[in-house]
Amino acid sequence: MQKDAPTSFIDAPHLLVVDDDARLRGLLEEYLTREGYYVSVAADAAHARALLPLWDFDAVVLDVMMPGENGVALTGWLAQHRPLLPILLLTAQILPQERIAGLEAGAQDYLAKPFEPRELLLRLRNIINKVRPKKESPVFFGEYVWYAAHGELRHQDHVVMLSDQESALLSQLAQAMGDPMGREALAAALHISERHVDVAINRLRKKIEPNAAQPRYILTVRGAGYRLRVEQA
Repeated sequence: MQKDAPTSFIDAPHLLVVDDDARLRGLLEEYLTREGYYVSVAADAAHARALLPLWDFDAVVLDVMMPGENGVALTGWLAQHRPLLPILLLTAQILPQERIAGLEAGAQDYLAKPFEPRELLLRLRNIINKVRPKKESPVFFGEYVWYAAHGELRHQDHVVMLSDQESALLSQLAQAMGDPMGREALAAALHISERHVDVAINRLRKKIEPNAAQPRYILTVRGAGYRLRVEQA
């Protein structure tokens, strides 16, 4: 899978524009590219989900009203699985509660259609600049590197494919930076029962441990839960 932008865009912020309006999608791609961004486009939420693992995006420009999974639903998913990825919603809705729903789902800002391209540019710069200093450093354990910003686990030169639940679990353990996390806290963060925390831990261990029965990285702490054996951050 390709992970890097072309050389001419290597220092440019990478945007994902998601809109089912092909004309607007093309205009945004052209305008934002001209303004110095590297732009990928998607016609719907399914297409966006397919692109997300392939790139380290700096922001998402997301239309609210799309067929199938709408922009607010995708925003909620992104907020859970890509919490450091800022989202700018485009909406034709004029009711405050519609805009509030998007912000509550996890978007950083919204822009009502029709809009001035310059305002879009200024709002994008604002949300990107706000989140960039907060991007987490990679977490290292053994031969693995966890990139929380885009939910990617690497083993040497290879990407380890994780399910959404496994990615969320690893993210929680990595954020604790070696401190143990109890089953109750993990269950609340993953929206599962405490009983299923053990099942999720075992599944993750099978993917990353040389011997899941004798784990090196995800350790059981008696009476305290689980911890990730972080070596450096």
